[in-house]
Amino acid sequence: MSLLDCFCTSRTRVESLRPEKQSETSIHQYLVDEPPLSWSPPCTRTSEAIHSTNVSHYELQVEIGRGFDNLTSVHLARHTPTGTLVTIKITNLENCNEERLKALQKAVILSHFFRHPNITNYWTVFTVGSWLWVISPFMAYGSASQLLRTYFPEGMSETLIRNILFGAVRGLNYLHQNGCIHRSFKASHILISGDGLVTLSGLSHLHSLVKHGQRHRAVFDFPQFSTSVQPWLSPELLRQDLHGYNVKSDIYSVGITACELASGQIPFQDMHRTQMLLQKLKGPPYSPLDISIFPQSDSRMKSSRSGVDSGIGESVLVSSGSHTVTSERLHTPASKTFSPAFFSLVQLCLQQDPEKRPSASSLLSHVFFKQMKEESRDCILSLLPPAYNKPSEAMPPVLPWTEPQCDLPDEKDPNWDL
Repeated sequence: MSLLDCFCTSRTRVESLRPEKQSETSIHQYLVDEPPLSWSPPCTRTSEAIHSTNVSHYELQVEIGRGFDNLTSVHLARHTPTGTLVTIKITNLENCNEERLKALQKAVILSHFFRHPNITNYWTVFTVGSWLWVISPFMAYGSASQLLRTYFPEGMSETLIRNILFGAVRGLNYLHQNGCIHRSFKASHILISGDGLVTLSGLSHLHSLVKHGQRHRAVFDFPQFSTSVQPWLSPELLRQDLHGYNVKSDIYSVGITACELASGQIPFQDMHRTQMLLQKLKGPPYSPLDISIFPQSDSRMKSSRSGVDSGIGESVLVSSGSHTVTSERLHTPASKTFSPAFFSLVQLCLQQDPEKRPSASSLLSHVFFKQMKEESRDCILSLLPPAYNKPSEAMPPVLPWTEPQCDLPDEKDPNWDL
């Protein structure tokens, strides 16, 4: 059965994608052998996991984003039997070419196999005609990229960056330990739940280092990445030469993401791919303050020898474990400071030579993360506005769901991904 048959052949109106029997085959064999898509809901620690494949059980509230190169619409919805808010990603499979179907298959299968609190999981996957529905937990704060655009246009504080990156790198370390390269580590793939849990998404770009039971030191698979991903890619991945790349390419992306979170802007965003590659190859390592990688912006940040975090300004009031927002946007001070530890982390990640970059495991032990405590979720919540916890009453629910007769408009958050 071909990949197209796996997704698009639906003999019933709603078809659950579940195997009759789970095999003991490893994750990596699935990545290499490209089997027919089959999936069952993963075990979860929460009692609120949604396993229903009945489309009438989901009340769509509002479209909150687009993703997968605009092939997927992302909706906030309510599971009516329980009242639980969920995120539903809906993809028209008829618009997907073979490469896109393969990426969808990979993301769905891996979400079943991976078990880690910092990796986004899917509760249920099923088809409605030629439409693929993916049900996942509702992440009330959305992505780190959304937070930047909405509340931190000039960049986040060092404390908030530390909390976000720590959770995301923990998820990345888990992938690396399982022999997988993420290849799309960026702020829009870092999601934050209403209770402060940070998870890493974007598994559709993932690639395994393990083939035929052997773990390779490098891979030479260079897919046609979307231009929206290229600013975060390592120089060795962009170069596409005989040396290949390995998990250290993700570490470079961590450094770019740190700059993104610190400045509120995407490094190299306005550059042509060739110019971008030359900039990344020429060295020395960049810092969050290097205006050369932000062509159309003015950096007003400065280094701080004292190492004191600038905070996120007086627009957030933290008192007795609660916080209120006194303005529409949580602006950071015009002149921010970052500690030497933060600069050290960024420069280590952005080393041109992959061998000089730390592993994800070593990165978690970096001095920058030493201040992380057990109550890190409480810390991150104190730095954020109140979480979105209910749909707007002004947006009437859409029930029952009907197939749209035309493509949905390209609006809301364009950076969601599976």
